[in-house]
Amino acid sequence: MLQRLSRPTKAACTGAVAAGALFVAGLSGSANAGTEPAAPTAAQTLQTAEVPPALIHAMARDLGIDARQARARLANEAEAGADAGRLRAALGADFAGAWVRGAASSALTVATTDAADVPAIEARGATAAVVRHSLADLDAAKARLDRTASDRAGTGTGTPVWYVDVRTNALVVEAVRPTAARALLTTAGVDTALTRIVRTSEQPRPLYDLRGGDAYYIGSGSRCSIGFPVTRGTQNGFATAGHCGRAGATTTGSNRVAQGTFQASVFPGSDMAWVAVNSNWVATPSVVGSSAQVTGSTQAMVGASVCRSGSTTGWHCGTVQQLNTSVRYQEGTVSGVTRTSVCAEPGDSGGSFISGSQAQGVTSGGSGNCTSGGTTYFQPINPILQSYGLTLKTTSSGPGDPGDPGGTWSPGTVYQAGSTVTYGGGTYRCLQTHQAQQGWEPPNVPALWQRQ
Repeated sequence: MLQRLSRPTKAACTGAVAAGALFVAGLSGSANAGTEPAAPTAAQTLQTAEVPPALIHAMARDLGIDARQARARLANEAEAGADAGRLRAALGADFAGAWVRGAASSALTVATTDAADVPAIEARGATAAVVRHSLADLDAAKARLDRTASDRAGTGTGTPVWYVDVRTNALVVEAVRPTAARALLTTAGVDTALTRIVRTSEQPRPLYDLRGGDAYYIGSGSRCSIGFPVTRGTQNGFATAGHCGRAGATTTGSNRVAQGTFQASVFPGSDMAWVAVNSNWVATPSVVGSSAQVTGSTQAMVGASVCRSGSTTGWHCGTVQQLNTSVRYQEGTVSGVTRTSVCAEPGDSGGSFISGSQAQGVTSGGSGNCTSGGTTYFQPINPILQSYGLTLKTTSSGPGDPGDPGGTWSPGTVYQAGSTVTYGGGTYRCLQTHQAQQGWEPPNVPALWQRQ
């Protein structure tokens, strides 16, 4: 959250912590034998043991598990993400996605188009699924559908949602009217062998409101929720949803004190924006509603637990259902969002989505509510950071000079899975999408970088 300077807090800097959660065989990170220093596990890198009780309580309530399973789940998801990243690099074009399952996310499945890859997948303790279509082929088909939907903006919401579903190895199109879905696929020239049409009554909408609450206000009264505090050089600010305000719109805090101005905003197409605040406000690595501290932005995988904080409904949790989703609101199509089972209500827009201590994104919209349940979409945080040159506020000291070892790796840069950098004379491949920061130099975090 953003705190006023009149009530300062001092964020504690945290380093690697001892692993305090349960690890499932096959999903834990490797360590060097003998007298060599042990490499940090993924759970240590992502500081899953430091998650506050309030977030654990919300996970237990919304996922139907106990506190022990919630802590084990976060540790297992961290390790599974690292293992899936290593296997993605090894499988190359055969890779068809990965996901976790089980109350404690104790089972990792990795899909491939080549049965010859099964031994390598099983050697890492994962279950192999041999499927027909690669993730690259499904993503390419979805991109064609996105372009077609963008060209047909304003033609209705008969097909409100589409996404790549790695668990069923298909490009799924949810449709109020299946005939509308078939027409869209035909116009896009998408091979129907890649697709599956699912009938739905869902009508997602952006989650803004015109009533007050503990949030921030735009102009004369509309309300949204702060996403994640950020910096741009010495300027403090926060990331939020683009539909909350246009560039130039002014904001006030939950206390109605002058706060800042929207610097950039995109909606539809994406749903991203950032607000620069005045000198009375300072960015902290905290998420409102608990003592949760943000330590990074490593992207969670399908099946992983995720929690949301919003000014209307507070903390609620669920799981990542699909990445790379497109959703069609009345205002137009938004692509590249993540679909979740978390509930949300008007006024929660722009609020924080977090997995453990890793920032995931800002609330975009959805359907349903937190009484009967619902589906919510979030705009991933890393594209916001990358698009606007922002640095996520974390408990670390942030980007700085790591000793100038030479190479192309740079703190503050958002790296996608599969990207390569040089550092200290070596070449490294990124295993999981994240924003680099001091302390996460490639040799120090084998959960995020693999030496080539």
